[in-house]
Amino acid sequence: MSTFIQFVYFLVAVAFIVGLKAMSSPATARRGVQWAGYAMLAAVLVTFYLPGMHNYGLMITAIVIGAAIAWYLGKTVKMTDMPQMVAIYNGMGGGAAAAIAAVEFLRQDAAHHASVGLLAALGAIIGAVAFSGSCVAFAKLQGLLKKTYQVPQQNNVVFFLALFTFGIGLTIGFSSHPGGFELTIFFLLALALGALLTLPIGGADMPVVISLLNAFTGLAVGFEGYVLANPLLIVAGTVVGASGTLLTLLMAKAMNRSIRTVIFAPITGEAQETQGEVSGSLKEYSPDDAAATLRYAQKVIIVPGYGMAVAGAQHKVWEMAQLLEEAGVEVKFAIHPVAGRMPGHMNVLLAEAGVPYDKIFDLEEINAEFAQTDVALVIGANDVVNPAARTNKSSPIYGMPILNVDQAREVLVIKRGKGTGYSGIENELFYRDNCHMVYGSAQEVVARIIQRLKELEA
Repeated sequence: MSTFIQFVYFLVAVAFIVGLKAMSSPATARRGVQWAGYAMLAAVLVTFYLPGMHNYGLMITAIVIGAAIAWYLGKTVKMTDMPQMVAIYNGMGGGAAAAIAAVEFLRQDAAHHASVGLLAALGAIIGAVAFSGSCVAFAKLQGLLKKTYQVPQQNNVVFFLALFTFGIGLTIGFSSHPGGFELTIFFLLALALGALLTLPIGGADMPVVISLLNAFTGLAVGFEGYVLANPLLIVAGTVVGASGTLLTLLMAKAMNRSIRTVIFAPITGEAQETQGEVSGSLKEYSPDDAAATLRYAQKVIIVPGYGMAVAGAQHKVWEMAQLLEEAGVEVKFAIHPVAGRMPGHMNVLLAEAGVPYDKIFDLEEINAEFAQTDVALVIGANDVVNPAARTNKSSPIYGMPILNVDQAREVLVIKRGKGTGYSGIENELFYRDNCHMVYGSAQEVVARIIQRLKELEA
């Protein structure tokens, strides 16, 4: 039986890797998620046959309750709430890894080998940081925490807190019988560390942080897999940790920011104070004006942002794009790597609306086309199209690769109001001579554009 279980674990590990590879492309992502889901189901079922397993009633009850909650939330969650669901689910994984470490420490043979105890301590710290950090990220995305918070001497406090926490972790890891008080202090410090690391972060840095916390969860699970001598947890945790780390590095590169800068010098809502004044004036268009501009263009590139997500306008946007294509207009979609509130947020929304994958292009693929584009339509995006990233050295986002929307012959921006973006930085694009603002909810504005397009064709 043991050989059979290990063989199933091996197949499950292969399925995880193949599924992850499939998730790298929108065309095969759904299939990859299904493979990984079936593999996880097989892993859970075969684990019941491990020698020494007991408390089956408690395990089954926990699985049924957890599955029911996850099924309900997965069916009812709004697309605009998807980032915070991803954040809290990721936090649960880190919390579970930390809980496993706590249980192992409380067992009398918990640290029978120094390496096992050390890895358990590392998994506990990383898991606890991922849990509390993800909870803070959830609260920020949900609007429960509307501001960023820093303690005096933030970076110094974080450094010494991390040093102290790791010191206690090492003591516990090499101890044969760590006490309950010592463990309590250890986990409270680790949880505080995760919260302090995440509280100051906001704005455009949030997608990077969510990805980083996901990598932390994977590492914690991998460490605890070693502690439990479970090869499947080791493989799954390593895969998640490695892929999450690579994604974090790619997203940080897309913002021209290092991970160290994201954590210790985050962009906050006060960023505008260091940017300086923006010259020019805002010029307004009505939805009817925007419809006429789009209708008589030859090529249109649509840039979706979080404003589209908030309004739930992705279906209307695709309907508008289809009407333009029927009128002979070439339409493409441009996605910035950090658009929205989580990795791939805009891709998920457009896929849900039925936009074909061959019409969706990443920054590197489409940036050169903006100079030959008649109209660039920006829907609720801000920082990812801000020319200050190229021209204003005093801007907090200077050096960040952006979509070259300003190079289009004409730019239309659908925006809810005249406020700054999520990072608090004024957008120089809005004041350019070739840019016109269309104020209102994306859902309502695009609906009016659709109506006017139909009238123009009648």
